[in-house]
Amino acid sequence: MLVVVSDNRLTPLVLSQAERSTLENWAKRRSTAQGLATRARIVLECADGRSIVAVAARLGVARNTVSRWRSRFLARRLDGLSDEPRPGVPRSISDAQVEEVVVRTLEEVPEGSTHWSKRELARQVGISPTSVQRIWKAFGLQPWRTEDFKISTDPLLIDKIRDVVGLYLAPPANAVVFSVDEKPQIQALSRTAPVLPMLPGVPERRSHDYKRHGTIDLFAALNTATGQVIGKLSARHSAEDFRDFLAEIDRRTDPALDIHVICDNLSAHKAPAVHRWLLDHPRFRLHFTPTYSSWINQVERWFAELQRRCLQRGVFCSVDELTTALENWIEVWNAHARPFTWTATADQIIGRICRYCSKISGPAH
Repeated sequence: MLVVVSDNRLTPLVLSQAERSTLENWAKRRSTAQGLATRARIVLECADGRSIVAVAARLGVARNTVSRWRSRFLARRLDGLSDEPRPGVPRSISDAQVEEVVVRTLEEVPEGSTHWSKRELARQVGISPTSVQRIWKAFGLQPWRTEDFKISTDPLLIDKIRDVVGLYLAPPANAVVFSVDEKPQIQALSRTAPVLPMLPGVPERRSHDYKRHGTIDLFAALNTATGQVIGKLSARHSAEDFRDFLAEIDRRTDPALDIHVICDNLSAHKAPAVHRWLLDHPRFRLHFTPTYSSWINQVERWFAELQRRCLQRGVFCSVDELTTALENWIEVWNAHARPFTWTATADQIIGRICRYCSKISGPAH
């Protein structure tokens, strides 16, 4: 049975001007923890003379909650609204040790090594390797990882970025945009032992060594609007082969549309044979990506899907088998084609490149 004590027996709650100001700040400030803000509102409502029942209904909390924080405020004033220490094992790592782990990780390296391991750093700081791992995780530190970057030296870098990204974000009317590249020297590989199939709890297993059975080159043109791919297999990737691939694109594209081709700076793309062919086909226009900037060519994303889902785990005992697999992959892809969505603007890309350049343009470089 619930017994409610009459509000008439409660000790009046009176606030000083300083207490009221502090409580109002806690209640209104966005950075205040929600629990503390609610307690401040409870005390302010009680100080205005409202009953426990009225305060509970007004703030949407339980009556016992209002009674508890009212009583704690009367007993300890503002200090009573803070959370009491919870039971448990006291901290064994000080703030100074946490700071030392972070500072050493960011600013130092162990003697004779290029980066810290958790065990080496734990010995230096005097804590356990597990504690070092937890601190690294809390601060997002991963000293065992590294990434490479390459800044293009193309004198027309900015112009080319704006040109290519403009085709992705605002393609011209009455035109189709193709992202074109070659994937050379695709190897037909077979394993020296049969592949062991996946079982419950056991992944697919294959021998580490393999046999080569020849190579083939793949030309691919990704329609950036639809995701459809035009592919052509060739024994090489010379200027004549690239010219023939452009002719293939020409045959398979609506003759009423202009064709914009995004490609890299491979010498075969700028050879006289290609140049003469382009003069005879004025609806074609080539747009070149900056040097060392294959990431801006969308067809590279499609090549990554091809590698991951077809080639990486494929077993091909001959070039013919590899050719069939590639043709089937392109056919299946086109049956469920979807475009890759480009979201970065030219200004965002250029701004990021400028930030990298500012980091590596010091006296030491």
